Amino acid sequence: MNFLRRVFPIAGLVIAVASLSGCNILIPDVAADSPARFVQETSPVFYQPPGVDPRRVRPIPDQPVPQTRELYKTQFHQTYGLPVTNPVHMAMYGQLRDEDFTLPAIPVSRVQPQFLRQEVDYQTVERPGTVVIDTKARFLYFVEGNGKAMRYGVGLGRDGYAWSGRGVIQWKQKWPRWTPSVEMVSRQPEVRPFGAENGGMNPGLMNPLGARAMYIFKDGQDTLYRIHGTPDWQSIGKATSSGCVRMLNQDVVDLYDRVPAKAEIVVM
Repeated sequence: MNFLRRVFPIAGLVIAVASLSGCNILIPDVAADSPARFVQETSPVFYQPPGVDPRRVRPIPDQPVPQTRELYKTQFHQTYGLPVTNPVHMAMYGQLRDEDFTLPAIPVSRVQPQFLRQEVDYQTVERPGTVVIDTKARFLYFVEGNGKAMRYGVGLGRDGYAWSGRGVIQWKQKWPRWTPSVEMVSRQPEVRPFGAENGGMNPGLMNPLGARAMYIFKDGQDTLYRIHGTPDWQSIGKATSSGCVRMLNQDVVDLYDRVPAKAEIVVM
């Protein structure tokens, strides 16, 4: 009896090992280390439509990256993302406290970039300090010398086309009074309350002359030609119904500080 008790456990173990020998659990699977097998088991499976030979399918050529975005086109011609506002323009055209008035910020994103203040290459025979107005392109240049000029966008009214030639900025005025001419009063009777007989319009944010005015003389006579600011920023770069040479208020303040006394001006 004791012998049987010893034999049966050993026989059971032998039978169990023999029955599991087909599973090779005791033999290492060396094929798992084969690179070929690894590639076969991990290679991606692609969808192959019936009747299509993948060997005869031509690859799609790389598409060029677009250089501009028509949806959000900016002066920087960005390729990706939303338009970025130039921080320099934000500083130049932000809210400005001047004398007793506060000029509101100008929405520069709604002004054509070429009409914003910028230093440009400008070859001219005019002396530094001269103001040149190109009525056709609607630009005003302040000649700096060394082939450079500060360029401003301007709007031109009917009177802005009425005179051309050479003159002198005889007089400059901060926050000027506006006195419409007799011709303007005859064309627009609604401005009669601001005529010379009534003392003109007081300075202010809604004054048509804006924050500054520069008065042009020739041979000692007033040409009635003016460079002035305007609260109507949307008129810059355009032809308007009245006025002379309009500038953004922040720009006319900048130009006023640059122009020397008795500066020469050329209008063409």
